[in-house]
Amino acid sequence: MRREAILKAALDEFSERGFAAARLDDVARRAGVAKGTIYLYFEDKEALFQELIRATLGPLIAELGQLPSHDVPARVALEHLLGVFAKEIYGTPRRQVMRLVMNEGPRFPRLAEFHYRNVVAPAMAAMRALLTRAVARGEIRHPALVDFPQLVVAPGLMAVIWGSLFDRWAPLDVEALLRAHLDILFDRGEPR
Repeated sequence: MRREAILKAALDEFSERGFAAARLDDVARRAGVAKGTIYLYFEDKEALFQELIRATLGPLIAELGQLPSHDVPARVALEHLLGVFAKEIYGTPRRQVMRLVMNEGPRFPRLAEFHYRNVVAPAMAAMRALLTRAVARGEIRHPALVDFPQLVVAPGLMAVIWGSLFDRWAPLDVEALLRAHLDILFDRGEPR
């Protein structure tokens, strides 16, 4: 329970102040623990941030890793995955972790590398496997998606950026955006 309280406090603190300005003293205060308690679980601030990435985004990555092994149509698999993203990441404070990595990664390359190795690389490998199968089955017309699986997840990243910058003036219906994206990806060019 303490560990979860520390992770929640870290998310709040990093979200408000950014990685550089966040202090473990303030994380401890938010979590209602002594600063030394943090060190029982995490070696330092970077290890805490890394665990925040693993704990918040890891379950989505694990689920994504299972998709290519299931014999379901690619559209069904991607609808499920993007739905989980919309509800469990974008629709919760977890989206702040993605925003933080985007904001802090250029200044803290080790954090960006950790995110890449533990989130991005496994996600792209699983997505590529799913898309390879979908192209082979004729479910997707554009084999370029296998080379650039980033195109499939791009609307999710765009939604995080949009939400951070413009949501107060023009809220984005992320679920509708993701459905529209899938409609475009799976369009076979048939007349409507």
